[in-house]
Amino acid sequence: MLGNEAIARGAWEAGVKVSSAYPGTPSTEVSENLVKYEGVYAEWAPNEKVAAEVAMGASIVGTRAMCSMKCVGLNVAADPLYTASYIGALGGLVYVVADDPGLYSSQNEQDTRLIGRSAHVPVIEPSDSEEARVFTKRAFEISEKYDTPVIVRTTTRLAHSQGVVNLEDRVVPEDKEYVRNSPKNIMMPGHAKLRHIFVEQREKQLVEDACGLDINKVTYDDTSIGIITSGIPYQYVKEVLPHASVLKLGMVYPLPRKLIEEFASKVDRLVIIEELEPFIETEVRSWGIACEGKELFTLQGEYSANMLREKLLGQPLDIDEAAKVPRRPPILCPGCPHRSTFSVLKKLGLHASGDIGCYTLGAVAPLSVVDTTLCMGGSISMLHGIVKAKGTEFQKKWVAVIGDSTFLHTGVNSLMNMAYNKAVGTVIILDNSTTGMTGHQDNPATGKMLNGEPTYAVDLKVLCEALGVKHVKVVDAFDLKEMEKVVKEEVEREELSVIIAQSPCALLKEYIPRGKCSVDPEKCRKCGLCLKPGCPAIKKDPETGCAVIDDTMCNGCGLCQQLCPFGAISLDPNPKAVEAGIVPGGGISF
Repeated sequence: MLGNEAIARGAWEAGVKVSSAYPGTPSTEVSENLVKYEGVYAEWAPNEKVAAEVAMGASIVGTRAMCSMKCVGLNVAADPLYTASYIGALGGLVYVVADDPGLYSSQNEQDTRLIGRSAHVPVIEPSDSEEARVFTKRAFEISEKYDTPVIVRTTTRLAHSQGVVNLEDRVVPEDKEYVRNSPKNIMMPGHAKLRHIFVEQREKQLVEDACGLDINKVTYDDTSIGIITSGIPYQYVKEVLPHASVLKLGMVYPLPRKLIEEFASKVDRLVIIEELEPFIETEVRSWGIACEGKELFTLQGEYSANMLREKLLGQPLDIDEAAKVPRRPPILCPGCPHRSTFSVLKKLGLHASGDIGCYTLGAVAPLSVVDTTLCMGGSISMLHGIVKAKGTEFQKKWVAVIGDSTFLHTGVNSLMNMAYNKAVGTVIILDNSTTGMTGHQDNPATGKMLNGEPTYAVDLKVLCEALGVKHVKVVDAFDLKEMEKVVKEEVEREELSVIIAQSPCALLKEYIPRGKCSVDPEKCRKCGLCLKPGCPAIKKDPETGCAVIDDTMCNGCGLCQQLCPFGAISLDPNPKAVEAGIVPGGGISF
C-alpha cells in the first residue's frame, strides 16, 4: 500500500466513523481510500478549518473521527486545533498532516512538529506503510487515553511510497457516552484557564509515558555512533549505517527525555538526523546533551541515503554529467482553459494577483502574467490591498485570478471583504469544474460528493451576486474575442466585478475533446502567433519554420486556431463531440 492508503486502512481498522478533509498533495489519497470502506462517513470539506471542526464535533459526542490535510492546510485549521487541544477528545481525534520536504507541491517547507509543540498536541511519525497503518491506530488510542487530539505527521516520501502492510480486522469501540460538560467543552476564558492547567499536566504525563511507548524503539549495536531519528530518514539510516545504535522515535512530540538521556549516555558519538527544522536537536541540546545535527545536514529539502554517505562516511556521490536529467519546467496541459484566459491577459498587458492551483503556472514563460502567489484565497485580498494602496492607476492594470475550488476554500471571504468595503477591481474565477492540481477531486460547485453521490452544486454566479457583486459575467474561457471584450470592459469599470471563465479541465474523465487541429503548411506564414501561449502540442518545424501540431497531444481546444490570422489551422471534429453538440471551447456542458 501507499503510505496514504495504509493510513486510511489503519483509521478504518481503528473504528473511525467520521472523516473530513480538503484535498492537498501529498495527503489527498487518505480520504480517497478511506471513502471506499464501509462504516465510515468521509467527505470533502470546503477547507481544512471546516474539516477540523467537523471532526471535532464527532469527537465531542464520543465518536472516533479524523481530518486530513497537507502542511499548509494545517495553518487554515490552526484556529480549531489550538482550542481543540484544551477541550481534548472524548472520541479519538486524529489530524493527519502531510509535510512536503523538497517543496514538490507546496509554497513553503513547513514543519508540523513545531505546530504540535506550540498547540501542546502530541505528534507521532511513522517510517513506512506498515507503521502508517499501526501508528494511525495507536493515535486513536493515545487520543482517548490522554484526552487530546493527536497529529500523525507524514511526508511526501512516506505518503507516496509503497510498502507491505499486514491487514487486520476492523474493531469499532463503543462510542463514549456524551454528557454535557460546559467547563470542558465551552472555551470561554474562565474555563480555558483551567483547561490550560490540564493540558500542562497532560503533557508532563506524556513525556514520562513516552519512554515506555512501543512506537519508540532502541536498537544497540555499534555504540561508537548513535543515531536519533524518525520518519523516512530512519530508512536511510538503516541503509547506510546498518550496525549503528539507533533510537527511532515514533512519538516526536513530546520527546521521551529519560529514554533519550539513557541512549545518549551509552554511545560515543550522538547524531540527530531529521528532515526540515532541528526540532529534536534543539530540545536535546537544551538538556545539555552533546550532539551533532544541522551542522552536518541541511535545513532544506528531503534527505537521502547518498547524503548520509557523504556527510557521515565521507563518500560523496559521483554522478557523471551525462547522466544528469535535463530540467523540465512544469507547463499547463494541452487544452487547458487557463492558457486561453492568460493569453488574453497577456495581450492586454495586465498583471494578475495569483493563487494556489494549476494556474500558478501562468507566472512562467511564455505567459508570464501572474505576479504574486501567497496562499489559498490570497489573490483577491491582495488585489484589494494593491488597489487601495495605488488607486485607479493599478485598478486598470491588475486583476485577481483564482480557481473554482480555491474560491470556495477561502476566496469567498476575500470577495465578501471587497464588496463590503466598496472596493474597485476585477476578479476572474477560473472555473474548470474540478480541483485540478491535486488530481480532480470534487468541490461544492461540481455537484458530486467524495463518494460520488450527486448533490447540490453551488452556482458561482449567484454566490458572487449574493455577496454584493453587481457585475458578474460568465464567459467561455476559449471564446477569445468575448473574453477580451469582457476583460476590457470590467477593468475599466470603477466598481467591483467578477468574470467567471468557464471551461472544464481537459483531463477530466467526462471531457470530450472537440477533435484534432492541424496546420496547412501552404497557408502558414510562420508568424508564430499560435506558438505564443506555449501549448506543448504545437511547435515550429526546424526545417520549414511552419507550425506543426502533434495530434497525439492535441484535443482541439481551438486556441491556436483562433490566434491564426491566416486561417492556416483547421479542426477535424471528434464525432462524439459533434454528437454531443459541444460548442467551440466546451468540453462538457455546464
